[in-house]
Amino acid sequence: MQRTLWTKNYTLLMLASALGAIGGIAGGFALSFLVYEKTGSTLASALILAIRVIPGFLVPTFLAPWMDRFPRKPFLVAGDLINGVFYAAAGIYLLYQPFHYLGYLGFSLLLACLGSFDSLAYNSIYPNLIPKGMEEKGYAVSAMLYPVLNLMMMPLAAVLMNTIGVAWILIGQGVLSLLAALTESRIQLSERRNLEGDSYSFALWLQDFKDGVAYLRKEKGLQSIYAYMAVTNGVAEGYGPLLVAFFSTAPGFSSVMYALFAVAEFLGRSLGGLFCYRVQIEKTKKFGFAFLVYQIYECMDLLLLWLPYPLMLLNRGIVGFLGINSATMRQAAVQKYIPDAYRARVNALEGVVILAASSVLSLLVGALGEVLDYRVCLSVCALLTLGVCWSTIWHRRAEIHTIYES
Repeated sequence: MQRTLWTKNYTLLMLASALGAIGGIAGGFALSFLVYEKTGSTLASALILAIRVIPGFLVPTFLAPWMDRFPRKPFLVAGDLINGVFYAAAGIYLLYQPFHYLGYLGFSLLLACLGSFDSLAYNSIYPNLIPKGMEEKGYAVSAMLYPVLNLMMMPLAAVLMNTIGVAWILIGQGVLSLLAALTESRIQLSERRNLEGDSYSFALWLQDFKDGVAYLRKEKGLQSIYAYMAVTNGVAEGYGPLLVAFFSTAPGFSSVMYALFAVAEFLGRSLGGLFCYRVQIEKTKKFGFAFLVYQIYECMDLLLLWLPYPLMLLNRGIVGFLGINSATMRQAAVQKYIPDAYRARVNALEGVVILAASSVLSLLVGALGEVLDYRVCLSVCALLTLGVCWSTIWHRRAEIHTIYES
C-alpha cells in the first residue's frame, strides 16, 4: 500500500490552518488600516505591534509545561474557538459603537495572547499528525500555505474593506476561526494525560519548566541551531527598514521596485516548496546541504544592494528557493528529534529566545543604519551573521549531524 502524506488527520489540520489564515490575513489587513485611519499616527500603529511582544514571552513560558502533561488537541481547538468568539464580538461591537484606540490596544494584547497560545499548541501537535517518513513533505506544505494565501488574500482584503467594511470582515474572520475549531475537533489522535497525581500543582509546573531547561542545556546541537536562528532572524528583521530607506532615497529606485522583492521571493519559495515536496535528500547529506544554504543565504544578503536591480530580484528568488528548503529540513529534523514529552517546553524556549533576539538585533541594525551607508550596513550585518553561523552550526557540526540524521 502506497504511503501518503494526506491522511484524514493531516488534511483536517491543513484545512483548519487555511481557514484560520484566510481570516487572519483579511482581518489583520483591515485592522492595520483602521488604526491609522482613526489615529493618523504611525507611532500608534507601531505600538500595537510592539505590545504583542509581551505575550510572546509570557504565554509560551507559562503554558508549555501544561501542554506537555495534557492532550494537545483540546488546546488547539480551544484556541481557535476563543479566537473566533472574540473576533466576531469585536466586529459586532464596531457595527454599533465607535472605534476607541485604548480599547483596541487591550484587545490587541488579548489577541496576541491567544495567538501565542494557538501557535504553541499547533507546533506541539503538528509532528504527531504527520505520517512517519513524511516529515519534510509535511513541513514543506505548511511552509507554503501562508505565503500562497497571503498573496491571494491581500488584494481581496482591500476590496472587502472598501465594500463591506472592517466590522463585517472581523465577523467573517470569527466565523472562519469557529469553522477551523470545528474542523480540528474531528481530528482523531490518541493522547493521554501524564500526571503523577490527581491535579497539576505549581510545584509540578516549576519542576517541569526546570526539566525543559535542563534538557535543552545538555543538547548542544539544538542550542547552536537556536542561537544561529535567533541571530539570523533578528538581523533579517532589521533589514526591512534599511531596505525601505534605501529604495526611498537611492537614485533610480522606488517603493514599487522594493515591493517586487516580495514577488521574486514568493516565486522562489514556491519553486523551492515544490522541490522540497518532490525530492528527498539523503540523511547523510542533509547537514552539508543545510550548512551550504546558510552560507549562500548570508552571502546573498551581503551582496544584495551592490547588484544591478535585475540581479537583486534573482538574488531574492534564490534566497526564497533555498530558504524554504533549509527551513523545512530543519523543522522536520528538530521536531522529530525532540522527545514528545519535552516538545512544547523546548518550542516555547526557542520562541522566547528568537523573539528576544529579534527585538534587540532589529533595533541594533536600525541604529547602525543611522551612521553607515545602507549598503555597507547590510553587508556588515550579513558578514557578522556569517561568522555566527560558523561559530555555532559548524562548531557543533557533530551534534547537529545527529539531529539531521535522527
